[in-house]
Amino acid sequence: MKNSMLRENVVIITGASAGIGRALALQLAEQGAWLALAARDADRLEEVAAECRQRGGRAMAVKTDVAIEGECRQLIEKTVAEYGRVDTLINNAGISMWTPFDQLQDLSILDRVMRVNYLGAAYLTHYALPYLKQTRGRLVAVSSLAGKNGVPTRSGYAASKHAMVGFFDSLRIELMETGVSVTIIYPGFVTSEIRERAFGADGQPLGKSPVRESEVMPAEECARIMIDAIARRKREEVMTLRGKLGQWAKLIAPGLVDTVVRKAIEEGK
Repeated sequence: MKNSMLRENVVIITGASAGIGRALALQLAEQGAWLALAARDADRLEEVAAECRQRGGRAMAVKTDVAIEGECRQLIEKTVAEYGRVDTLINNAGISMWTPFDQLQDLSILDRVMRVNYLGAAYLTHYALPYLKQTRGRLVAVSSLAGKNGVPTRSGYAASKHAMVGFFDSLRIELMETGVSVTIIYPGFVTSEIRERAFGADGQPLGKSPVRESEVMPAEECARIMIDAIARRKREEVMTLRGKLGQWAKLIAPGLVDTVVRKAIEEGK
């Protein structure tokens, strides 16, 4: 279903070359959004931008590594130069790790994950905020259920997502009188390439997903839920029933939640 609130809305999406970011871009293009798409892979990013234009949206591709502050600034500047404003910033870019902490051989993984998942979002938000205040726009943070609860084998990833949540929860309070909304998204497992690219113990990408991808939420479904939450300026969107129940269970039986999370990781779903 098309949402007229996002027609001609200037939307920046990071991590837009694949997975959730790509699905968001295509669906928003169908709704007539004006898109600034960011990712490190310039060729794949341009392919997504071209498909967005075919689907009725405006789209520009800006090669960006969100871990680099200067490239974040340039992304905002190029968006404003092209469209004249920023209405929505979707901080979606992310990387992961998949190894028990006591097996971690390359501690630089922790730095890289934190720079992409937390600092990248903070950099972009800093440069976008003056424009978002002008348009009373939308700030969106794509966290994870790992931003709500610790997850075995993902210690550094969970830490980065907790940092992201703390940052945007604080920012929401600071921005209460500005008209800028803050929406935090908490997906569970979603079809994407993030697990294939996740760092293993040696600091190299895993190369294959450790979960049963056929049994997780499709990126297209995740994008549809997100777009509805973004349009309605929801405070947060917890994607799965297990995630929602887990938040209540954590209040009364936190040990049980730990057991359930460990089992879910072991089963790969």
